[in-house]
Amino acid sequence: MFNVVLVEPEIPPNTGNIGRLCLATRSTLHLVKPLGFSLDNRELRRAGLDYWDEVSLQLWDSFDALRRTQPSGTRYFFLTTKGKRSYHDIRFQKDDFLVFGRETKGLPEDLLAANIDHRITIPMHGTRSLNLATAVAIVLFEAVRQQQA
Repeated sequence: MFNVVLVEPEIPPNTGNIGRLCLATRSTLHLVKPLGFSLDNRELRRAGLDYWDEVSLQLWDSFDALRRTQPSGTRYFFLTTKGKRSYHDIRFQKDDFLVFGRETKGLPEDLLAANIDHRITIPMHGTRSLNLATAVAIVLFEAVRQQQA
């Protein structure tokens, strides 16, 4: 239904939880290297429970490699605390790509600079950021909700 992209994820349990979210929503999980862990990591598989092998998973050497395989007109939304537009102002469409960065640094600055018009954020008060799996869940389930409305 949707595509969740994790650019250089670092924490295996987050990725495992996000894999379960993707399975629950019939979404594809795209992991962009380098990864901060092995895909055989025990913590990754524990967080993914016995569902991990059922996750639709794509592994990419770079974000550019992923982008080159997609048709022109593919929509990408880059989640960042540096965005001005809220995720709930977006009318998501089936097959959109929701792009998230590393847990410690977010998305690379060059990727954000090249996609200023497609940066979105989760409004929050009193904290700098949310856990990556929580952020993915918020945005992904809003996108799914819109498709079911």
